[in-house]
Amino acid sequence: MKRSLPIVRGRGAGGDLPNRFQRLHVELDPEEAHEAPHARRTRYLRDPARSILTRNNSPDVGFDWSLNPYRGCEHGCVYCYARPTHEYLGFSAGLDFESRILVKEEAPRLLRRAISRPSWVPVPLVMSGVTDPYQPVERKLEITRRCLEILTEARHPVAMITKSRLVERDTDLLGKLAHHGAAHVTVSVTTLDRRLQRTLEPRAAPPEHRLAAIRTLADAGVPVAVNVAPVIPGLTEHEMAEILAAAADAGATAAGYVVLRLPGAVKPLFLEWVETHCPGRAGKIRSRLRSLRGGELYDPTFGTRMRGEGPFAHQIRELFQVARARAGMQRRLLTLSTEHFVRPDPPEPVAEDPADSGQLELF
Repeated sequence: MKRSLPIVRGRGAGGDLPNRFQRLHVELDPEEAHEAPHARRTRYLRDPARSILTRNNSPDVGFDWSLNPYRGCEHGCVYCYARPTHEYLGFSAGLDFESRILVKEEAPRLLRRAISRPSWVPVPLVMSGVTDPYQPVERKLEITRRCLEILTEARHPVAMITKSRLVERDTDLLGKLAHHGAAHVTVSVTTLDRRLQRTLEPRAAPPEHRLAAIRTLADAGVPVAVNVAPVIPGLTEHEMAEILAAAADAGATAAGYVVLRLPGAVKPLFLEWVETHCPGRAGKIRSRLRSLRGGELYDPTFGTRMRGEGPFAHQIRELFQVARARAGMQRRLLTLSTEHFVRPDPPEPVAEDPADSGQLELF
């Protein structure tokens, strides 16, 4: 008998799967034994990162360098391909990923140090390559904004990727960068169905708020693209044309798409979500996924993992291209200029605090 995923309020995952790098797995966290059985509070931990820029080695994405102010993501999207990265930190790809958020408090200083070096050659940075730079705690901590302030000072090119309306807060900085051809924003939209979105992406912005963010940015002169991602075969591919039309009406001028992929622990989490929330479509979704991946549910092969292969992959691609043309959009890739880069002053030296040299502490 198939196991049903428990409902955890405001969360995408129903529990914590065993960490593939750990020999032991504890089902119940003693520190949370007093909490409601179907709830999980978010905890924030300091990330002692000594550098902030990450070099990309994947040929499937169109950038070389990224900046991630946070590790883990409170948006809780059940399908998130980044979930397995939390296992490298000793956490679970399940509830831990969306409720144990590592915060890089030193990100702005580390960024300034990196791009002020004479050896740094300006290239477009992506925020973020892994988790959303505008997740809920950013409203309070403003780490992403402080990084953008440095990039604006240096006129350094940056591409933002988000599904949060909070990006509107930084329209002033993004507008200044866009004036130099050094900024664009991609807003991800999975579905326009509010009920479906609440279960797929429980703490992310509703689709109408994402469209509003597109309009705000576009009105300020910031180039905006929409990314239909992920396209979930058997569940959301029929919405592609409607999403593109709505985004174009809001001011988006470019578009792209990514087909759902299920690396590592994402596969069991997503399949349990399907059985819980869409049991009548579960068989169709699994069948469509297998048709895209040569009979498997996931294929990590570079070049095809973002799109899939076979007749159904071709059908999705044709549907997207026709809908994009009707909406008057271009391809998602937008060029950014490094012509106006001004090397910023290096950061002031900071004395090491012995109290911060140990293990990560809870905020």
